[in-house]
Amino acid sequence: MNLEFSPEEIAFRDQVRAFIRDNLPDHLRGWRASDEKAKEDFLVWHRILHKQGWIAPAWPVEYGGTGWTPTQRYIFAEECARAETPFLVPFGLSMVGPVIYTFGTPAQKERFLPRILSGEDFWCQGYSEPGAGSDLAGLSTRAELKGDHYIVNGQKTWTTLAHHADWGFFLVRTDPAAKKQEGISFLLIDMKTPGVTVRPIIMLDGGHEVNDVFLEDVKVPVANRIGEENKGWTYAKFLLLHERSGIANVARSKNAVRRLKEIARAESADDGGALIDTPDFRRKMADLEIDLAALEYTELRVLANEQAGRGPGVESSLLKIKGTEIQQRLTELTLEAVGNYASPDFRSFPETGGNEFPIGPDYANPAAPMYFNMRKTSIFGGSNEIQRNIIAKMVLGL
Repeated sequence: MNLEFSPEEIAFRDQVRAFIRDNLPDHLRGWRASDEKAKEDFLVWHRILHKQGWIAPAWPVEYGGTGWTPTQRYIFAEECARAETPFLVPFGLSMVGPVIYTFGTPAQKERFLPRILSGEDFWCQGYSEPGAGSDLAGLSTRAELKGDHYIVNGQKTWTTLAHHADWGFFLVRTDPAAKKQEGISFLLIDMKTPGVTVRPIIMLDGGHEVNDVFLEDVKVPVANRIGEENKGWTYAKFLLLHERSGIANVARSKNAVRRLKEIARAESADDGGALIDTPDFRRKMADLEIDLAALEYTELRVLANEQAGRGPGVESSLLKIKGTEIQQRLTELTLEAVGNYASPDFRSFPETGGNEFPIGPDYANPAAPMYFNMRKTSIFGGSNEIQRNIIAKMVLGL
């Protein structure tokens, strides 16, 4: 989709494009996170943007936001995707940050927000449990009030990047006798606190991205609770609306479509021509691009609503569903395009060794890992089945 920009917006786009060109280190272009990446690798681009004052476009200006219009934010996301900049870890910037500046105390804002912006504090999200995934309100991690502290016991799972985190935001049960949603509180926990244990979970793509987090008699100050006790479900829902909007990743998907077309032009079809010229593959690409264009318009409406002070609504569930489905279809089509070179077994083949093994082009190497990794997207942030229930209830009144 091509938007018509005003002269001022074109000037802004050129400014962003020039800044990325001049400041993004070459070794970070196309950077993909993996278990081999250290914590510092995640923060290089973060710190560059923070120094420029561009790290939190969606935040209010008084807390460090840019004051950009929805169109400027759209342009910025487009240019970052086009240049294949590293992604920014969302847990501080897009999730707990908005919760803190919306519901936190002045002391919490002063303590945490500047360190989120600077990258000094690296965050993780403690929501899901072995027995509470899509039914998050069924969580059993318990926090008992003891004077001016809570004593927390329980287990969280699928905790992304917890092995790098300095802090985590956790949902805990503070009133076991209350209805599920009414007995939950929202705590900020220092991951270095005695009793916090992080154990790796190795994913289908072979990477260490997620973890189990065990909490055993973890002492958490009451001052680290967001808002009122037993009102955590309210803050959790607010956070999830922001998370689901961000999961759509429209700009990145548009860039992935461009990259997939390049692969399809390079790969041969059965008749010897280019894969992109075959009717079946062209149809699949066209269907994908139509859905992506519709999703982009929806994202722009959400940005406009946020600019008007309305915030994300049920549209965030739609963005989450369609955005993740498109991401999965992109990895599936890429797998199809590179053919037998996409076999996950080929990743362990030696890069040199004569003609013993078929070695594919560079663009084929990440095809299988990305396919396996992206199986998660329709589950995290609230499964797509749950999002359809939300839409049915809030829009259709079912």
